Amino acid sequence: MPFRFIHTADLHLDSPLASLALRNADLGDLVRGATRKALERIVDLAIAEEVDMVIVAGDLYDGSQTSMATALFLMAEMRRLEAAGIRVFIIRGNHDAQSQITRELTFPPNVHVFDGRGKPVKAGALASGREVHVHGISFAQPHAPNSLLPAFRAPVPDAVNIGLMHTSLAGASRHDPYAPVGISDLAAHGFDYWALGHIHQRRVHSQAPWIVMPGNPQGRDINEGGPKSVTLATVAEDGTISCEERPVAIAVFERLSVDLSGIEDWHGMLDRVETALGAAKAAAGAHLVARLSLTGTTPLGWRLRRDEDLLSGELQNLAASLGDCWIEAVELAVVQPQAVTEADAGPLAELGRLMHDDVAASHAYREELRETLGDLLRQLPREARSLLAPDEAAEEALLAELALHGADAVLARLGGESGRA
Repeated sequence: MPFRFIHTADLHLDSPLASLALRNADLGDLVRGATRKALERIVDLAIAEEVDMVIVAGDLYDGSQTSMATALFLMAEMRRLEAAGIRVFIIRGNHDAQSQITRELTFPPNVHVFDGRGKPVKAGALASGREVHVHGISFAQPHAPNSLLPAFRAPVPDAVNIGLMHTSLAGASRHDPYAPVGISDLAAHGFDYWALGHIHQRRVHSQAPWIVMPGNPQGRDINEGGPKSVTLATVAEDGTISCEERPVAIAVFERLSVDLSGIEDWHGMLDRVETALGAAKAAAGAHLVARLSLTGTTPLGWRLRRDEDLLSGELQNLAASLGDCWIEAVELAVVQPQAVTEADAGPLAELGRLMHDDVAASHAYREELRETLGDLLRQLPREARSLLAPDEAAEEALLAELALHGADAVLARLGGESGRA
């Protein structure tokens, strides 16, 4: 019989979603509960596939926000695996290290939580008698500036060796540096499979040996978009490993661009959005949480900006009518058809040029806008601030977008646009 296991990481159970809750409480509840449902699906999959073990490469929790209710839920799922005879191997990630409850929990006997010493544990054996050993290192602190690889022991001879590591590898956007290590260094260590965690986008870095970052099984905001899954691995009798991706997400975030070129009336716009949403929802295979970007050249441009509140309400209702579909936000990037005669140019067009070319580009205006944005950000929860402006470059881009969007909104309410998206 082959040896089979599920590899997951970064569940961030009951992660707070302040940015979503500010816009839509029901949507916030859906995605907050989805992290639990994703774990339930992982356990269901493990039992249905009769795997030998489940490995979790860090960040079961979401830092200091962990509650006892979260811990009790996790324990119940671990007992389900215990009843099915499935072992569980866990390393603590940077978010787990922030949780007091992490250090106080007593797991059932089927669960092994690695410490910081890197001692391998026998997980089972193939029918041929060849053993499977799991290596892992947990970190007690939320920061790991140095590589953890030197702390791992050498592969167990004549065995299948699987390593668990929570690492940012060589670095990734939106992720703090954590236990940095190179892919070539991992490959040279001699393990057959590296089960990684920390980066929330799935990527198979190597197949010889397998070096897999499974991504988180449930996205939590629009920046964690696309299908989310776990890895189901099979170790054959000769020791070779094959892997397949299995979706488990309850809700899938997607950025969806809808081209309105050629659309001249409101109903036509709604029909085109409905078609795009329907196709995306079918592809998601789960609740769809979409950020819509309306693009293209259309005479509706000025009306969409003028009636942005009506647009948002109608699109939310449209999504609700499709079922299991949500609009997280609507972005307008439409272009008003250019004026073709001198007669079409008037006071509004001139005002638009002044607002875009002179006012919005001026240092004084940008600094005043920066001060206003700073006041707003300080009133938001930390998670929302990090989402809107995670770094200086993102803040600059947000300022530019706000300046030009504000100018277009003013022009739209005056009855027309300058011709810019």
